[in-house]
Amino acid sequence: MRVRIASTKATQKITKAMQMVAASKLRRAQTAAEAARPYADKMSAVISNIASAAAGSPGAPALLAGTGRDQVHLLLVCTGERGLSGAFNSSIVRLARERALALMAQGKDVKFFCVGRKGYEQLRRQFDKQIVEHLDLRSVRQLGFVNAEDIAKKVLARFENGEFDVCTLFYSRFRSVIAQIPTAQQIIPLVVEEGAAANTTSYEYEPEEDEILTRLLPRNLAVQIFRALLENNASFYGAQMSAMDNATRNAGEMIRKQTLVYNRTRQAQITKELIEIISGAEAV
Repeated sequence: MRVRIASTKATQKITKAMQMVAASKLRRAQTAAEAARPYADKMSAVISNIASAAAGSPGAPALLAGTGRDQVHLLLVCTGERGLSGAFNSSIVRLARERALALMAQGKDVKFFCVGRKGYEQLRRQFDKQIVEHLDLRSVRQLGFVNAEDIAKKVLARFENGEFDVCTLFYSRFRSVIAQIPTAQQIIPLVVEEGAAANTTSYEYEPEEDEILTRLLPRNLAVQIFRALLENNASFYGAQMSAMDNATRNAGEMIRKQTLVYNRTRQAQITKELIEIISGAEAV
């Protein structure tokens, strides 16, 4: 029992240290995620406003108009590189798995692009042959826009080669330390916001809308992926902080119970030895 108590105390020290590290990294990750939201939202609104005027025109970019088919779906699943974060990774994978099974039930073809080791490890158990690419970011010390651009370029290359018709991005949106929301966002073809489509204000663009969209849509794709990576990063540290806090509390409760059992066992052993001594003395 002494060995078990010492082992549990050592585990409690580790979980407490991991909680403090996650808390320190969470502040920086949360600040980065919240700072990226206004830019990503504004870019989506501007592009939706321009796209509402260009949609349906013969020269509309493929990223806006799509391929005209809905048969092959690429699921871009972004998860963490490490575990010990509660249900953070599994909740994103569960949402992607449910979407994939629903599409397959409709007769659609599904492909996976995995960003993050944990999502890849979980998805390959069931969809190993459908994973077309896996990107590991463990070597990246700090996430930057260049990482999102690399992912966007690979997705665009596959789209231009006709490998898929629709691309959906899966990530976890950060709300608070105890709340991370698994999110699915269609990024190819772009979904035009209803508010922008209903806008009756008339604008004149220079150059034309199609030319502007041809330049902005690929950048918007990278921006949305970068936002997802930052949201995931903040969500990971929030989930890990919460999970390690629970683990520290559970370890403390386990130590209390083990100490109680140890004291009772020791007291019972002492009482037994006293009874044996007294009985032996009376027999003499």
